[in-house]
Amino acid sequence: MSFSQSRRNLLTGAAAGALASTAWGAGKTDSADVEPEVRYEYLHPREIEGAMKTCSSLFLPLGTLEWHGLHNVIGVDALKAHALCIKAAQKGGGLVAPPLYGGVGGLDESHTFVMDPENDVFSNHLRPWLERLCREAARNGFKAILILTGHYGAAQQIVVRETAVRMTRALGIPVLGTPEYFLALDEGYLGDHAAWGETSLMMHLYPDTVDLSRLEKPPYRGVFGRDPKESTEADGRRITETIVSRLATLAKAMPTWDEATIDRFNEAEAALVARQLTAPRGKQAIWVAWNNNGRAMRQYGAALVKEQFETILEAVKEL
Repeated sequence: MSFSQSRRNLLTGAAAGALASTAWGAGKTDSADVEPEVRYEYLHPREIEGAMKTCSSLFLPLGTLEWHGLHNVIGVDALKAHALCIKAAQKGGGLVAPPLYGGVGGLDESHTFVMDPENDVFSNHLRPWLERLCREAARNGFKAILILTGHYGAAQQIVVRETAVRMTRALGIPVLGTPEYFLALDEGYLGDHAAWGETSLMMHLYPDTVDLSRLEKPPYRGVFGRDPKESTEADGRRITETIVSRLATLAKAMPTWDEATIDRFNEAEAALVARQLTAPRGKQAIWVAWNNNGRAMRQYGAALVKEQFETILEAVKEL
């Protein structure tokens, strides 16, 4: 068996569902029908060099190991972020680093690994790890980095975006750090935990991993948001298509940005994370800056891909 064949055969079962548009796990052997391999760890040096000549963006998917209800698998966050990044790289270019299973916080539920305490915006583990990954990506020649977190407690989001802002300044290349739902706010997905949004995404990306029959009567343990029994594969596909399209557009464009564009981009990102960090004033709940997300930041994803960064700056003022 050739290496390329064995590499395709790894994507079976649930993973094949995440890449249903590819020939992996679908029984096809014609290389013309196979989507390009974009996972960094599965590529030979010459393949990496060739891919980077076409698009020098690197995706860094993040998640953790955390309870996601009785109906979802424990690895939801990293699994969906990884799958979205793979689809985006196949569509727009770029390469995808292995997903990081470990972040800030996590529910006080079984089978959850907490690397940094919930609401810890200082982060002893995630922040330095992301900094090193960004520095290594730049040292290896990548001209843009897209950090996509599928785990999104408030502190996780702050750490990811704040690190991206600092790395953009330090490295001189654009680094985006965002939860995936921020790219689909205008699709009605405002972020949840094991509820309608995440479950719909998993029903589309990894259909074999979701079993709604395991849910007991509400209130569901460790589920926050719209009833997951309302989840559908169609909703997951719709949200996925929006996120992937925007990530693909950004991956293609970001390496070409000049310094003025990078500065405009980073000014908007810095304003957003500054508002999220300072809104509680040390007295209110850390989530206070998210109370108006659905309205104020609704056009964030669209404005980002259109490079309308001033629109984002104006929206931040409404948070």
